Amino acid sequence: MTTVQLHYIVELDNHRHFARAAEACHVTQPTLSMQVHKLEEELGVLIFDRSKQPVTPTEIGKRIIEQARIVLHEMGRIDQITQEAMGNFEGEFYLGIIPTIAPALLHRILPKLRSALPGVKFVVEELQTEVIIDRLRKDQLDAGILATPLDERGIIERPMYYEPFMAFIPENHRLGKESFITNSELKINDLLLLNEGHCFRNSVLNLCDQSDEREEKALRLESGNFETLIRLARQGYGMTLLPYLTALDLSEELQTLVKPIAEPRPTREVSVVYSRTQLKIGVIEKMIASILASIPKKLIEEKHHVIAPV
Repeated sequence: MTTVQLHYIVELDNHRHFARAAEACHVTQPTLSMQVHKLEEELGVLIFDRSKQPVTPTEIGKRIIEQARIVLHEMGRIDQITQEAMGNFEGEFYLGIIPTIAPALLHRILPKLRSALPGVKFVVEELQTEVIIDRLRKDQLDAGILATPLDERGIIERPMYYEPFMAFIPENHRLGKESFITNSELKINDLLLLNEGHCFRNSVLNLCDQSDEREEKALRLESGNFETLIRLARQGYGMTLLPYLTALDLSEELQTLVKPIAEPRPTREVSVVYSRTQLKIGVIEKMIASILASIPKKLIEEKHHVIAPV
């Protein structure tokens, strides 16, 4: 049994396809296939069921692959400990961030990240929460930024700040003249929502009165971005809720249409999440420090009423 073979079965599990796994390992497909077969012969068990497409691990194979991930992690830890002890933070860092956080946060933190970690190349991708968690478990991401609490097995959550929900209400809306609104005034049938898969949508649904959900509505639209919801709200199709930093980035004209929500003010908890076996803790700590230095202090100090994203 070799570490190379362990690496091959982990990548084959990640990709569930021999050709793509071989490409990820920078070897030919016959080479990868032969080494996987040799490992199976040595162990006396089938790790993968090749009769299925895509190929899938057998039950014993799942356990072997899980242990292989642990072994490879522990081997990498020695070099990581040495590099961090010398203050060397280099290489690529793969970061997933959910779409409802990315547009308002990335432009604030990237300058500080470049300054704090000049030797690190950040590879950032907007992904849904469930994809981030899956890729963390497969070691395809080093960390994620998303809304918590999630309480996922094997995933560490590091809460950073608490972002209030803000109401975007056009002037001709029934609540347009109010200086603030209350939770009880939020009606699900009056709200323009993000589409399914966005955890901010789930938080809004958990917050709102849904007793009028079956009432007929002039327009029932679910969009993938806040910009579309804002435009439709201005055209008279309802109101919407926005995260605080998103509202803060609006033009002065649009900010006049943003209303606070009274106490208990609904808030989302934004965290950095990573696997318990993560090696790049030094980079994560510096990234968290950069994020905290890039946002309004009141988001760090004021927790309010956290609405779960699930």
